[in-house]
Amino acid sequence: MLDKNGIAKRIAKEVQNGYYVNLGIGIPTLVANYVRDDIEVEFQSENGVLGMGPFPFEGEEDADIINAGKQTITTLPGASFFDSAMSFSMIRGQHVDLTILGAMEVAENGDIANWKIPGKMVKGMGGAMDLVASAENIIVAMMHTNRAGASKLLKTCSLPLTGVGCVKKIVTNMAVIEVTDKGFKLLERAPGVSVEDIKNATDGHLIVEGEIKEMEF
Repeated sequence: MLDKNGIAKRIAKEVQNGYYVNLGIGIPTLVANYVRDDIEVEFQSENGVLGMGPFPFEGEEDADIINAGKQTITTLPGASFFDSAMSFSMIRGQHVDLTILGAMEVAENGDIANWKIPGKMVKGMGGAMDLVASAENIIVAMMHTNRAGASKLLKTCSLPLTGVGCVKKIVTNMAVIEVTDKGFKLLERAPGVSVEDIKNATDGHLIVEGEIKEMEF
């Protein structure tokens, strides 16, 4: 079974040369640490940064250079900074090739809930509402179950939705799953995790075809 860094490392394989990629808060921010050195990728943050690099080493942080989650980041040569209007023009204009988001729940039809738990204080939906409405390629990075052991991959989301029918792929600590018009399709399983384990941890309809290979990094 994977930890958060393992999930990010697997998602990094989905990043292709020349991509403009938006990284959401949480696990997605770790993806920049694992992208191959032989490809060129531009990481975008909706607070107005293009050209994010890996997280800084301890003691080398610059408090003025942060991502959307207010974490300190590094920037690569040629990076640029701009206002929110420019940032969201880039997002709404569909100039981002891949969006990687965290989620609290994903439904088998691709609905995503990642911004609010009723009864808990939140600051708002933030840039996620623009990302899910505009992006054509959304990968979700998440744990397969919650702390109580209940599935987060559901028939229908129980939490307020961020977007409808927008998620294309999910990478969890247990599996790589594609969202199809017939439900979740199991593509890969994490090391040490069986297909039966994944079935038991998935509430939504899970399609299993043929032999499911173990994840490769």
